[in-house]
Amino acid sequence: MQSDPNIDGRPEIQATETTDPPRRRARPRMATPEMADTIDKLIQEMGADPESYDGGFIRDLMATSLKLISDGRNSGELKLMAAALKEMRHSYRIFAQYPDVKKISIFGSARTPPEHPDYITAVEFSRIMADDGWLVITGAGDGIMKAGHEGPGRESSFGLSIRLPFETTANEIIAGDSKLINFRYFFTRKLMFVSQADAVVCFPGGFGTQDETFEVLTLVQTGKSAIVPVVLIEGEGSGYWQHWLEYVQETLLGGGFISDEDQEIFYIAPDASDAAKHIDRFYRNYHSSRYVRDDLVIRVNQRLRDEDIAELEREFKPLIREGEVIQRGPLDVEDDHPELPRIVFTHTRRSFGLVRRLINRINDFDPA
Repeated sequence: MQSDPNIDGRPEIQATETTDPPRRRARPRMATPEMADTIDKLIQEMGADPESYDGGFIRDLMATSLKLISDGRNSGELKLMAAALKEMRHSYRIFAQYPDVKKISIFGSARTPPEHPDYITAVEFSRIMADDGWLVITGAGDGIMKAGHEGPGRESSFGLSIRLPFETTANEIIAGDSKLINFRYFFTRKLMFVSQADAVVCFPGGFGTQDETFEVLTLVQTGKSAIVPVVLIEGEGSGYWQHWLEYVQETLLGGGFISDEDQEIFYIAPDASDAAKHIDRFYRNYHSSRYVRDDLVIRVNQRLRDEDIAELEREFKPLIREGEVIQRGPLDVEDDHPELPRIVFTHTRRSFGLVRRLINRINDFDPA
């Protein structure tokens, strides 16, 4: 889910950015003014302006680290925080080398053998996406992870490895590649899976796959990540996702634990080709989105007709807190993709399943 601040900042998982226009950040409180001055001088020596917007975040990071001393945090907690920050910095640095290429994260079981229909479908699907110019992000082990590398090949693959007692080496496709990233913690690994993905595809798997699937759905459902296609796919002859859907509909929806609109945020594909077409259609006219305060700003590849904008306003009135839906150029605080038209309205900050349906409708319309 990579680009600039999308729905609450692409996500709060993805290099969180404020939804308000950039402004000068207040200096953090330190024990003495001299300590704050020392931090500012260190930032300047590294070539940044501590009074700039980004420099303010660096200042916050340094000040927070120093405050851990007076907090009296123990060695285990300090080790965790230090390692997590190092993992995030290294990962973002690797992904930053591929800023303008769409990426897809693939989840699935590490136990799926090469002759299994799920494995074969994963190879086919990942190859289709690579042929369409996408980069594939998956784990670095065997099973669906290896299949996700086999399809696109080493050049178009990222491997996010997790250190486990029973999984100590990467598969031979991604081993030794500069795009192989090793993680100590699941939460930092998951952060990269979600934050860097323009689409997510889930194959059958166990606890880990279910955890990853439900977390992605939760983040989209609550507006804490960018809305991207979430596709569920399996090999021929499997009923895995149909059984899963029955549980979701009968137990979660039937029990009132989710809303009917939440079913909009995932799609069960019958085969690899259909999954790829579904993802491609998501970006037919929709480009990206972000908030400016409470205004949802949806960037589109082509301007829509005025009558189509009016239709969107009528059809999606429950999403509009006040005012109307307008089509315009970039807002004053936007500096990304200034060439693209925008569809803007004041959002209720709820019902993200309906926002997903809104994106489908935007893609239904032909350009003006």
